[in-house]
Amino acid sequence: MTSHVKSTWSSPRHTRRLAAVAVVAALATPLLAGCGDSGSDKKDPLAGSKASGDTVVVGSNNFPESILIGDIYGEALKAKGIKVSYKPNIGSRETTYGLLKNGSLTVLPEFNGALLAYLDPKATPTTADATNAAAQAKLDPKLTLLKGSPAEDKDSLTVNAETAAKFHLTADSTIADLAKYGDQITIGASPEFQTRQQGLVGLKSVYGLTPKGFKALDAGGPLTQAALKNNNVQAADIFTTDPTITKEKWVVLQDPKNLFGFENVIPLVYKSGLSQAGVDALNAVSAKLDTKTLLDLDTQVQSDNKDPLEVAKTWLTSAGLV
Repeated sequence: MTSHVKSTWSSPRHTRRLAAVAVVAALATPLLAGCGDSGSDKKDPLAGSKASGDTVVVGSNNFPESILIGDIYGEALKAKGIKVSYKPNIGSRETTYGLLKNGSLTVLPEFNGALLAYLDPKATPTTADATNAAAQAKLDPKLTLLKGSPAEDKDSLTVNAETAAKFHLTADSTIADLAKYGDQITIGASPEFQTRQQGLVGLKSVYGLTPKGFKALDAGGPLTQAALKNNNVQAADIFTTDPTITKEKWVVLQDPKNLFGFENVIPLVYKSGLSQAGVDALNAVSAKLDTKTLLDLDTQVQSDNKDPLEVAKTWLTSAGLV
C-alpha cells in the first residue's frame, strides 16, 4: 500500500460549501453570462466594477472562514503598502471564479481540493502538490495559484473527549490507533459516508477500521455534533476547523495516508493585478497558517463573536507579518 490514497473528491466538505451558496449562485447566473474570457465591456455587466489604479480587490465566498481568510490576506497586503478594497461574502465559487476571470476581483481565498473538483471533477491527485499542479493546469490563463498553506479545512475522523480518554488518544494519534477499538465504537456521519471511499469503505481498506455501528446523521452539522457530544456516537466526520472541536475538547485523528484528500488554504489571484510585493506577502501568510491556527481563529470569530478583521490583524501581528 502506498503512503497516499486517491481521493474521490466527493466529500461532504465540498458538498456543504456548494449547498450553502446554491441560492446565491442561482441568482448570480445572469450576472455571469458576460464574464467570459473575451468580449467587449458592453457585454460584460461587471466591467465597471473593476478596481482602478493599483487597488487590489480581495473577495471572499459567503461563509465565515472565507471572510476571515480574506481579511488576513487583505491586511497582509496593506502592511506592505498596497492599496486594498474588500468585496466580502459574495457567494459561490461559480460567482467568484467569474469575477476573478474578468478582473473584478484580484485575490480570493481558495481550498485546493474543492477548487480542483470544480475545475476537473475526475481528477484524483495523491499529494497536496499534485492537487495544486492539477488545479493550476485547469485555471483560466489570467489566473494563478500562489503557495498553499498547511492549513486544511476538510473531513476528518474525530473522537469525543470521553473516547479519547478511554483509548488514550491525543492530537498525535492516527486513525490507525483507533482501529483496534473499532468493535467498541459507533461512527456518525452523513448517509453517504457509509458507502464512500472517503468514509467507511476507506477506513476499512486503508486503516483497517471497522466500527461496531454507524449512525446516518448530517455532513458535520448539528445532528452529528450533538450525537458526538452526547456520546451517542464515539467518532464522527467533523470538519477540521469547526470551532466545536475546541469548545468540546474533541480530538481530530491524524490521517497520514490522506484518505480524506487535500483541502489546503491557498490564494487564487488575477495575475496582472498583483505585484511581486503582493505575491510575497500572501506567500508569507501561507507559510505561517496551519490547521491549528485556523481552527483557533475560526473559534474566535464563530464562537466568541469577534470581528474577523480584528482577529486577522491580531494574528498577523503575532505572526510577525505586519
